[in-house]
Amino acid sequence: MHTKVMFKSLHEAICHYFIANLKNIISSLILQFDVALHWHVALRAPIPPSCLSHCVLSVILKYTRVLVRLFAYRCIISQIVSHNSGTEFLNTRNCLDNWFSICIWAILCPAVGSMSAETPITLNIDPQDLQVQTFTVEKLLEPLIIQVTTLVNCPQNPSNRKKGRSKRARVLLASVEEATWNLLDKGEKIAQEATVLKEELTAALEGVRKESEALKESAERFADDPCYLPKREAVVQAARALLAAVTRLLILADMIDVVCLLQHVSAFQRTFESLKNVSDKSDLQKTYQKLGKELENLDYLAFKRQQDLKSPNQRDEIAGARASLKENSPLLHSICSACLEHSDVASLKASKDTVCEEIQNALNVISNASQGIQNMLVPPEPQAATLGSALDELENLIVLDPLTVTEEEIRPSLEKRLEAIISGAALLADSSCTRDFHRERIIAECNAIRQALQDLLSEYMNNTGKKERSNTLNIAIDNMCKKTRDLRRQLRKAIIDHVSDSFLDTTVPLLVLIEAAKNGREKEIKEYAAIFREHTSRLVEVANLACSMSANEDGIKIVKIAANHLETLCPQIINAALALAARPKSQVVKKTMEMYKRTWENHIHVLTEAVDDITSIDDFLAVSESHILEDVNKCIVALRDLDADNLDRAAGAIRGRAARVAHIVTGEMDSYEPGAYTEGVMRNVNFLTSTAIPEFVTQVNVALEALSKNSLDVFDDNQFVDTSKKIYDTIHDIRCSVMMIRTPEELEEVSDLEEDHEVRSHTSVQTEGKTDRAKMTQLPEAEKEKIAEQVADFKKVKSKLDAEIEIWDDTSNDIIVLAKKMCMIMMEMTDFTRGKGPLKHTTEVIYAAKLISESGSRMDVLARQIANQCPDPSCKQDLLAYLEQIKFYSHQLKICSQVKAEIQNLGGELIMSALDSVTSLIQAAKNLMNAVVQTVKMSYIASTKIIRIQSPAGPRHPVVMWRMKAPAKKPLIKREKPEESCAAVRRGSAKKKIHPVQVMSEFRGRHVY
Repeated sequence: MHTKVMFKSLHEAICHYFIANLKNIISSLILQFDVALHWHVALRAPIPPSCLSHCVLSVILKYTRVLVRLFAYRCIISQIVSHNSGTEFLNTRNCLDNWFSICIWAILCPAVGSMSAETPITLNIDPQDLQVQTFTVEKLLEPLIIQVTTLVNCPQNPSNRKKGRSKRARVLLASVEEATWNLLDKGEKIAQEATVLKEELTAALEGVRKESEALKESAERFADDPCYLPKREAVVQAARALLAAVTRLLILADMIDVVCLLQHVSAFQRTFESLKNVSDKSDLQKTYQKLGKELENLDYLAFKRQQDLKSPNQRDEIAGARASLKENSPLLHSICSACLEHSDVASLKASKDTVCEEIQNALNVISNASQGIQNMLVPPEPQAATLGSALDELENLIVLDPLTVTEEEIRPSLEKRLEAIISGAALLADSSCTRDFHRERIIAECNAIRQALQDLLSEYMNNTGKKERSNTLNIAIDNMCKKTRDLRRQLRKAIIDHVSDSFLDTTVPLLVLIEAAKNGREKEIKEYAAIFREHTSRLVEVANLACSMSANEDGIKIVKIAANHLETLCPQIINAALALAARPKSQVVKKTMEMYKRTWENHIHVLTEAVDDITSIDDFLAVSESHILEDVNKCIVALRDLDADNLDRAAGAIRGRAARVAHIVTGEMDSYEPGAYTEGVMRNVNFLTSTAIPEFVTQVNVALEALSKNSLDVFDDNQFVDTSKKIYDTIHDIRCSVMMIRTPEELEEVSDLEEDHEVRSHTSVQTEGKTDRAKMTQLPEAEKEKIAEQVADFKKVKSKLDAEIEIWDDTSNDIIVLAKKMCMIMMEMTDFTRGKGPLKHTTEVIYAAKLISESGSRMDVLARQIANQCPDPSCKQDLLAYLEQIKFYSHQLKICSQVKAEIQNLGGELIMSALDSVTSLIQAAKNLMNAVVQTVKMSYIASTKIIRIQSPAGPRHPVVMWRMKAPAKKPLIKREKPEESCAAVRRGSAKKKIHPVQVMSEFRGRHVY
């Protein structure tokens, strides 16, 4: 008895749950449409088509989802509600009728009435194309797709028990059928009144009618026997067909938004034509105000369409067109005003025609992109077409299997690819921006890589048919890869040289042109215009060169767009300057010139930032450091030659390069989280901008004043040299601090880049040849292996020192600071023995050994103070012994620092050898580092045994503070590691799927004892 009562209570609870859930869904829809209805009644205006399309999509989607869900739950509801009176289903039917009536009358009818009143718009969209182009349609379709997919994945093994039937389902089917016919009836009236897409709407409604009929028939059969799986699958197939019909109707609704946008484009076009043809200033001002309002409305709708489009290219096109309209509309107003005052100036008319053409192109882009039509006449350059990617592709293709290689296949293919690369490199070498030295190096590397390819092909032919590659073939492959890297390095150096030189001062030609125009010097304008045009062409050329060696596709796209804007703006600025030269006192023409100047500066800023984004900051800093050193030498030479012009020019270049470095590094640090790394870099940048540059500018001004007064004898040129060196040293410190987080491979690339940027003294004899560091890479393989073993032992000792000093805070401990500095210098010296690192010549290694000796002397002073205060004799004796070791090994390191590769003649063959000197250097560095490790340990132990004596003669303060380093900050929320997010997903235990009917039929309730 209790079981029956509980079963009936459960039935009633589930019945009310499903019915309440269904009523909540329908009530929320009615509330949405009721708001739309009140909006329409209160404002007496049609709802905007953007809201229309959203509501239409929501109505059809919600209707279809509810319909599918009703039949999905029908088999359960039919059993549960058999004990109820059925009034809930009657209310549900009434809600459905009200829902569709409000939907059709309140939203569809007013909007279609508004469309019929507008000017017909011709769409270039194929109505038969059902490709979804917007996120809105895709998002609205997604729930319905999920619902249909859920129905497809229904249980395959329902319960075999006898099922009950409910005649109440017939009432529900009748209400759904009635609501469907109401929808179709209203839809037909809408299609008859529509002025656009009339036939397509009629066909879409016919499709919905057909699929609704099919769904109704299959649903009736399913209602008769809800537990028969084939009938359920038939309902699923009908739902899929209805999904296709709904998709078509959704896309047609999306076209209504396009029609609204095109209507605003047409309205803006009409006002734009009126503005072009105004004849007096009063009409000009009124028309421009109207144009501004229409531009605001058009920009809002275009932005919404831009955000909704799925295609990235079309979004970018609309964004560019919107920016063009905002930029050129004020220019058009100013130029039209100037044309009304000075109708006889031909350059103003030319500027007006150019601006009108830009606005018209922007309108065409918005119109085409909103309809899914491609605007770019020339397809974008594929990534494979750039020099950098072509070199990467060639490097990947040269490694082949000799067993399957045939000369007829690989030789033409590889030679064709290489010649294409050499052609691109030749264009770069022949560029007007390329220096003669780099041109010769590029040509030499092209010849070298061509010869390396021929050697490689010959080795492949000699190894044809063999399963494994021979040693000679592997050597040929390595040589080809090396020559490829060498060519890439020369191309990078040439391009970065161009970027550093061309973007040094981008506004001077424009300012000179404007100044000549303001003074009315029409004869000089043509000369300055030619200089300005050449300057623009050079910037565009350098930007394209930077793109050729970059792999950043998005950055390349931005660079090309910005460069195209500059090319378009250049003739307009020249025309504005010509007009200002013809009418130098006209305020309207001056205002136009100022507007063009601001526009130019904005576009230059965008191009500069875009080029910086696709250029490696490490490469830029290395080249900038070299160029600043060149300019410093030019300054000193000009000062000695009493050449004020060259001094001023070189000093200006230094200021410009230093400012560029500060700007780029600051922007780079903005992309990092604040921390010790960014603080160290910004400390050097702030010193450059606040101290080094102002002091240099002051010295330059003093020098120029002394030259102008012929009083150079009282000028301290040594102070000038020191100030100039301070700028160079600061730039070097900035570059080193930026590279603190680089990997050894990245440091090696930058080191290779610097190799050819050596700047020799003007008074020394310039000799050609490789650096001492480069010679180390040509040592025999046997010597390289022995050197590698020595370096491995050295790194073990270095790891001990790292472990010892890592635990201490170095903010108030000079011993730790000196130990870190000595460790870094010794690591650079060992890198030199392997042909890597920042040290290039033996003289630099000797200077590094001198720095180590100085640091050791400073450490000796501090540690002896600690030893003198230590009361423990044994501890004091040990510390002094380690200090003597540091002094001894520092002296030994200075002696061993004169490392150089010697040429030996063995058996008539010249062999380069440096094993003895290298081994001595590494061994001395290892011994010194061991002594530093022990000194740090013993200094801490001695410091702990010092007793503070509160007397005038006793030590009041410690020599150094031994504080443990604070642990690194950790985020409150654990961040997901990339390798964890990409980890393999393992299959879990399979879950048994149980049909709801089976669960209900097998339910017995709890046993009552």
